[in-house]
Amino acid sequence: MTEIVLQTEGLTKNYGSFTAVKNLSLAVMEGEVFGLLGPNGAGKTTSINMICGLLKPDGGRVLVKGRPLARGDAALRRVGMCPQNIVLWERLTCLEQLVFIGQMYGMSGAAARGSAERLLVELDLVEKRSKLARTLSGGMQRRLNLAMALVHDPEIVVLDEPEAGLDPQSRVKVREYIQSLARKKTVILTTHNMDEADRVADRVAIIDHGELLVLDTPEKLKQRLGEGDLVEIHLLDGMQDVAAARSALAGLARDVTIESASHTLQVRALNAVGNLPAILEALHASGFKPGEVNIRANTLEDVFIQLTGRRLRQ
Repeated sequence: MTEIVLQTEGLTKNYGSFTAVKNLSLAVMEGEVFGLLGPNGAGKTTSINMICGLLKPDGGRVLVKGRPLARGDAALRRVGMCPQNIVLWERLTCLEQLVFIGQMYGMSGAAARGSAERLLVELDLVEKRSKLARTLSGGMQRRLNLAMALVHDPEIVVLDEPEAGLDPQSRVKVREYIQSLARKKTVILTTHNMDEADRVADRVAIIDHGELLVLDTPEKLKQRLGEGDLVEIHLLDGMQDVAAARSALAGLARDVTIESASHTLQVRALNAVGNLPAILEALHASGFKPGEVNIRANTLEDVFIQLTGRRLRQ
């Protein structure tokens, strides 16, 4: 049976009258990639900072392998964190950064140097080992920050938006490296990239307003929207009556909605490809004028939008 390596019990953080995280309880299994998703301001980074021991909770607790986490505790050495904002010492070389961090975690100079040299190779930074960190590109700095989180060989790696600001080549490199860590280490990552989470995460938790909404595998979360594919039909006449569309498609669709911003009729149906002629014929007969048609399977983004809404966040 897979062991629970990290657990939060009723984790809560208040800032005055504002509750950033409310009664958050999670269990992360050893060797899994665990995605923590949510809109801006949902409480992801606050949760991550409490999990890493950087922020003291106002309620609840964090346990690492059943042991409560506290500042100064040796259990903190089991955790490595790569923050969303890149943190580097401008006057240290890439190698010096890694050795310094390793020694801060209690490693000997030789052990820290050996780990640093290995990570520079694995993250394609070996040619920059003697260069000052400030001279690196943004993508290289992000990869160096990832190496800094790993230099002390932690059991748990926490990555806060690890692909933020990366070009496509660096994004693929970081994603592949995260996947290579799976099973060797436990990885917790926050991201706004639903495709990234769908590709790399074994399980995903979606939070909003500091509270846990759902927690499951990406596939099971996508099934929450109902069986069948999504047919998106652009309406040439713009806005139409949803009730009329539902009536016209009775027996053909499991769910019907209209996205007003894009004048798109969204029809969820079993055997969508085979039933598409009947769907279009039924719409024509009811006075709808279908235009461009797209068919796609459920995505994690569909789940995210359904749970957290379409309203823009600051």
